[in-house]
Amino acid sequence: MNDKIYEKLANVLDTLPNGFPRTESAVEIKLLKKVFTPEQADLFCDMRLTFETAEEVAGRTGRPLEGLEEMLIAMGEAGQLFPLQLGETRYFKMLPWVFGIYEFQLSRIDREFAELVEEYGPIFAKKFFEHRPQLMQVLPIEEEIAVQQEALPYEKVSTLIEHGQSFLVNECICKKEQMLLGKPCDRPLEVCLAIAPIPGVFDDWPNGRVLTRDEAYELLRKSEEEGLVHLTSNVQNGHIYICNCCGCCCGVLRSINEYGIPASDVINAHYFAEIDRDLCTGCGICADERCQVEAIEEDDDVYRIVRDKCIGCGLCISTCPVEAIRLVHKDKEKLEEPPVTEDEWFEKKGRQRGVDFTDYK
Repeated sequence: MNDKIYEKLANVLDTLPNGFPRTESAVEIKLLKKVFTPEQADLFCDMRLTFETAEEVAGRTGRPLEGLEEMLIAMGEAGQLFPLQLGETRYFKMLPWVFGIYEFQLSRIDREFAELVEEYGPIFAKKFFEHRPQLMQVLPIEEEIAVQQEALPYEKVSTLIEHGQSFLVNECICKKEQMLLGKPCDRPLEVCLAIAPIPGVFDDWPNGRVLTRDEAYELLRKSEEEGLVHLTSNVQNGHIYICNCCGCCCGVLRSINEYGIPASDVINAHYFAEIDRDLCTGCGICADERCQVEAIEEDDDVYRIVRDKCIGCGLCISTCPVEAIRLVHKDKEKLEEPPVTEDEWFEKKGRQRGVDFTDYK
């Protein structure tokens, strides 16, 4: 019975738009056994991608209401479901593997989990990035956007922060995973910013540290100083996080650097950098210290941008001592407009993958 429920859970996760590819080694089943008890796996398969109360879940599935909310709360705390409390009412919805269950294992990750994820990561990434839309989009360093270039609201860090009412910073699970594998990063660990449009949402959150809006801005400023890329969900509205990522730990950036997946398949970038060869003095700071995706290379004692790799983050610009680099907005015909909402993202990803996830809407 136990193995059957994990097989069912794996199939449910693979039916969701984000996918959960199967492997010959069944490493994905080992991961699920690490995260879920059989009872939790069974309940997860009855959930949906939309918020419901325990009463609504019971009414829809025929499950007994007694003890159901307590189990849902426990699954929310275990990072298996997304919980939300508004007043006295609690809501819950299922999560895909990424972005979702994996990231929410921050307080439970150990060496075994890290090793399993490291084995599964390349397989998951290659399947996931076969289809658009991309999971994330880049938020460039806002100060590096030229005045004459009009940035759309979803391209600006300040828009996301100003629309937020609650902020929470957490450790980066990617960095924590690499630490457990004996490959620590020398950049800050506490860099993952959660954002909510409702005041007080994170006051009783089990993990992380609540920030003010000013402290959120300061976190992003320090992340830029440390050479971390701002990444958020690839939608126009409803952003709930800004990840601040390095190329050595981040699963998304590693997909470009280590797994050989084209940058344009991995990340939706609205800008690219350009280096003025006449101004460049060949110091190499941009390539050696700032670029997280190996998109800058030496060329006749100066440096040039490899356009196919550049993700337009702007990190190379802010430390150029001779101001030889600028950020350029892509032409309209080369831009990929993000889906308006997460629901639209799910619909587009599902169609591209050819999966029918109607039962989980």
